[in-house]
Amino acid sequence: MSIVMCWLLIPGLAMSQSSSNPDDWTGNVNIFLGAKMLDKDDWEPVDEHFEAGVLIDFKQKSWPVSIAMDFLRSSDKEDISVAVLNFGTFGIDLEGNTTEFNLGVRKIWDNLTMVHPFVGGGLAVINAEVKGTALGVSVSDDDTGVGLWLEGGAYVTLSEHFNIGAEARWSKAEVTLFNVDGEAGGFHVGALLGFRW
Repeated sequence: MSIVMCWLLIPGLAMSQSSSNPDDWTGNVNIFLGAKMLDKDDWEPVDEHFEAGVLIDFKQKSWPVSIAMDFLRSSDKEDISVAVLNFGTFGIDLEGNTTEFNLGVRKIWDNLTMVHPFVGGGLAVINAEVKGTALGVSVSDDDTGVGLWLEGGAYVTLSEHFNIGAEARWSKAEVTLFNVDGEAGGFHVGALLGFRW
């Protein structure tokens, strides 16, 4: 029990000792470019998304972990054909989108030379939308769910400030679209490019 209490008190102690001196702070702003794979049962044929986002973390140098705030946007489009009895075949433009805001902590190992492995996790707020257009008529539905995210990866810092690396993450949040419950999170993988201070 005492170990649990110590872990719970660490963030509070770190915050109380925060410094306003900019030299006491460190952080990263990285661009994420990659893919998000959603559950096929819920999203096929728009289950393989292109994804882009911004990953931000910061901490006072004495803190054991960084505060992480990540924003990710993904989308996929497909043209499908649907046969309607006695009316023929119609083409439908189908689009799926997700927007994630991930808030949590990120542990970055800085004791190596230029290589910085990291893990993180926390709260995920995910908005999902599905839109279909046929014969000039569009229908869409969207919903927002709250869940979790986890990540792991590594980046190399060049010239002390420029990051290049890769990460994989997993997110989970349930949404309801067109009265059907489904998963808005998924498995993410991509490259990182950014700035470290």
